[in-house]
Amino acid sequence: MDLELAHGAGAPRKGESWGAVLLLAYQSLGVVYGDVATSPLYVFKSAFAGDDITHTAGNEEIYGVLSFVFWTLTLISLLKYVLIVLRANDGGEGGTFALYSLICRHVRAGLLPGGGNSEDLMADDKDAAGRRGDRSRARTVLERYRVLQRLLLLFALLGTCMLIGDGVLTPALSVSSAVSGLELSMEKAQHKYVGLPVTCAILICLFALQHYGTHRVGFIFAPIVCIWLLCISMIGLYNIIHWNHHVYRALSPYYMYQFLKKTQKGGWLSLGGILLCVTGSEAMYADLGHFSQRSIQIAFISVVYPALVLAYMGQAAYISQHHSFENSYHIGFYVSVPEKLRWPVLVIAILASVVGSQAIITGTFSIIKQCSALSCFPGVKIVHTSSTVHGQIYIPEINWILMILCLAVTIGFNNTKHLANAQASLGKFHEGAWVPITLSFIFMVVMSVWHYGTIKKYEFDVQNKVSVNWLLNLGPSLGIVRVRGIGLIHTELMSGIPAIFSHFVTNLPAFHQVLVFLCVKSVPVPHVEPEERFLVGRIGPKEYRLYRVIVRYGYRDVQQDDLEFEKELINSIAEFIRSGGADQNGFVEGSEKLSSISSGAIPLWEEGGDGEVDGPASPNKEINQQTVAPQRKKARFVLPKSAQVDAEVRSELQDLMDAREAGMSFILGHSHMKAKSGSSFVKRIVINFFYEFLRRNSRGPSYAANIPHASTLEVGMVYQV
Repeated sequence: MDLELAHGAGAPRKGESWGAVLLLAYQSLGVVYGDVATSPLYVFKSAFAGDDITHTAGNEEIYGVLSFVFWTLTLISLLKYVLIVLRANDGGEGGTFALYSLICRHVRAGLLPGGGNSEDLMADDKDAAGRRGDRSRARTVLERYRVLQRLLLLFALLGTCMLIGDGVLTPALSVSSAVSGLELSMEKAQHKYVGLPVTCAILICLFALQHYGTHRVGFIFAPIVCIWLLCISMIGLYNIIHWNHHVYRALSPYYMYQFLKKTQKGGWLSLGGILLCVTGSEAMYADLGHFSQRSIQIAFISVVYPALVLAYMGQAAYISQHHSFENSYHIGFYVSVPEKLRWPVLVIAILASVVGSQAIITGTFSIIKQCSALSCFPGVKIVHTSSTVHGQIYIPEINWILMILCLAVTIGFNNTKHLANAQASLGKFHEGAWVPITLSFIFMVVMSVWHYGTIKKYEFDVQNKVSVNWLLNLGPSLGIVRVRGIGLIHTELMSGIPAIFSHFVTNLPAFHQVLVFLCVKSVPVPHVEPEERFLVGRIGPKEYRLYRVIVRYGYRDVQQDDLEFEKELINSIAEFIRSGGADQNGFVEGSEKLSSISSGAIPLWEEGGDGEVDGPASPNKEINQQTVAPQRKKARFVLPKSAQVDAEVRSELQDLMDAREAGMSFILGHSHMKAKSGSSFVKRIVINFFYEFLRRNSRGPSYAANIPHASTLEVGMVYQV
């Protein structure tokens, strides 16, 4: 029952060609690297903005900035992310929360329900055997102290929220910086009325493109980034040769020391602007699920990194020979571009800035998906846009929220300098850095409240779960009236009896003659084969007519409509009954043995009251059931000729057909959270208002949309937590 996982990180797998890796590397240029590739537009301008430092004839400042930029790019982007951090992936997924999930499974420090199962932990313990020492001591400390586990989750949430906050500012800064090139080609009065509308229009178009999917956007954007990188590297090489071919000396760390020695406090304050050279580097890790480790490494090392180094050296070479500037923008990128090329480069820069925004947007999608899967973000609609790469997704709600916030900060600041200050450091808090901090705090509150409420709900479910033994002690009738029909009880639990069932029978002591506890699960593969979709097990003896069915869907599988789903469900239970539950692929979940069943093994044929047959005739054996009412459907199972069916199996199949003809009812839980009496004021506010508001306005499970409302019964239940 092995399911091949979707394309993840790392070297090419067996059967995966290098051509596929190179294709992903090409696509990654248009999605991952647009942000860091457009940083030459504003790094030098931001470093020299304000009165922190000035450019003097000795060039110590420009050489120092170049040295800082080179080593920051090398140590953070190349060494940290490309060579080290990309290896810490969680099944091909990257980002802060993927790293947290990976740590939790290895250290058993997770606070999240469903963050890893016992089999994962056992495997990790086996792998860790023989590797004790310092690492074992760290594991022991993390597993022992609950406060450290909470701090670990807090840091993971904080890093996630800061990335989302960056996702609001980065598109605004990239596009605004590119459009600012019009300052050198237009009069100031004209640019005042043209710059902002053009920037907003470009941002709206960017977010409108997201629904086409990462692979299509990557193919559209990759040529733009390739042209941009070629352009800035050629211009940089020209400036080095033409203006100052000795600028390479500034790559020595000695010039960083000289820079700080001369500029003193102003030099330290300017480091915030210098750090913008690695803006977007975190997207390499956050977007890992959209591509692969090897493809991202190849693209950065062979194309992006050399082009950026040449671009920064070229700017420094030009500025080192030009000391008289009228305005601050004269120390930016466009002034180092030859005048004849300025307009073409402006167009390419604007297009590249759009691409630059793509990296952080796709990274935000990946992060939100991980948080939602680990119960740290309200339910959102996740659209998988590729059948081959698991991580390529689109989230409509997040996309439009980012667009609105991005337009708001663009209009609010209306200045590239202020936008740069907003991304710089805490030292620029009053000049704009408060914006990402405020946004991060808001998202932090949302995630914390949702996580807290989810944990409390999960604890309530576990504590109030009805044991199977208690249910079986009631006898075959379960102590209630068993009426004709099939009762389908949806639950998130893969073992045990949900509290909603006991709540229902306590208030209405009657239930259907056949009970099915149904659990719908999504698995991280594109498609689940039909013979592996249904896992069926029996709860108690045969005469109880209690079954558990787990239905698995891949992220690219289309869930069937209600009629087709009902048929396949009944078929799978019928085949389970006929085979006696014996299956080589069976496994034990709790105390129940579940078997992988092919739903088409025993076809279910249904006829209307007028004799219309739902399907062609079959020469195989039939178990047929006549009905009393002429307008009701008749149902029969068609067994293989070679099938040996004893009287007990035939009786169980007959009961299943009777129940099918009587109809199927879907029982869904509709829970409300409420803080129990005696709770603190803060807890009552968090649970009764904030969490309930988020729950009402978030999406429910995907399977609920395909359930026919006419046969649905919602059971309301109040969770006193």
